[in-house]
Amino acid sequence: MTQTIIWTIAILTLLGVVLAVVLYLVAKKFKVEEDPRIDEVEKVLPGANCGGCGHAGCRAFAQSCVEAPNLDNNFCPVGGNDVMQKVASVLGLEVAAKEPMVAVVRCNGTCEMRPRTNEYGGYNSCRVKAALYSGDTGCAFGCLGCGDCVAACQFGAISMDPATGLPVVDEEKCTACGACVKACPKSIIELRNKGRRNMRVFVSCVNKDKGAVARKACSAACIGCGKCAKVCPFDAITVENNLAYIDFAKCKLCKKCVAECPTGAIHAVNFPVVNKPAAPAAPVQAAVPAKEAQPADQPKAKEE
Repeated sequence: MTQTIIWTIAILTLLGVVLAVVLYLVAKKFKVEEDPRIDEVEKVLPGANCGGCGHAGCRAFAQSCVEAPNLDNNFCPVGGNDVMQKVASVLGLEVAAKEPMVAVVRCNGTCEMRPRTNEYGGYNSCRVKAALYSGDTGCAFGCLGCGDCVAACQFGAISMDPATGLPVVDEEKCTACGACVKACPKSIIELRNKGRRNMRVFVSCVNKDKGAVARKACSAACIGCGKCAKVCPFDAITVENNLAYIDFAKCKLCKKCVAECPTGAIHAVNFPVVNKPAAPAAPVQAAVPAKEAQPADQPKAKEE
């Protein structure tokens, strides 16, 4: 019995050694040489693995940067221009600075503007809700209010406003990774240029219904009237499928469209509040003293 156990242990040990040698030889033969610069690039990345760069993670992004002839098509939204400068330094390349982006919620359908027509009692998920029906209101394009975008954000940059039922983006925390854009089944969240001094003008609506239908569902909807496009001196606004859109690359922040929009669907963000000067007070006229009237019965002085 003892001899059987010894032989079993010896055979298993020998088999393990043989298999280890075989695996070593196979690994040696099919070994893929990896550029050591991938590790160096990965070290300077923020390590969020958010997928905002379009790759599976920071490691994949680092490999893409190393293999690419230039960095024109690679950008880390979390690290921004500072991190890309470090990546360029590691690879001995040059990279142009890009304008910072921020997530924008293109829906103004608050509870007041977009009254409910039914109640949803299913699983609390925008994606599930969108698969079942158009939503709780007459607008089939607006926010569903379940907060999938909040759950998708790794940086705590989005929260749901209980008063309006809409998501709110914290510009200071937003890294423009695009996770919320992918999570929204209604595509109401968009990455836009932050703009000069963080000032932006955009159409806060994605409703493509005709004007009367859109206005009935939401009093703040874009009705596709085209007035904004007509007053824009920079051709930054186009109207397609009953919906206006502002190209942030062309917009010069003149705000003429904001004043022209009849429904208030165009929003101007972070502009300084201009206080209108008070109307000058009307000058107070001094009272003119009335001439003393002579008594009627007083005799006139005789002329000499």
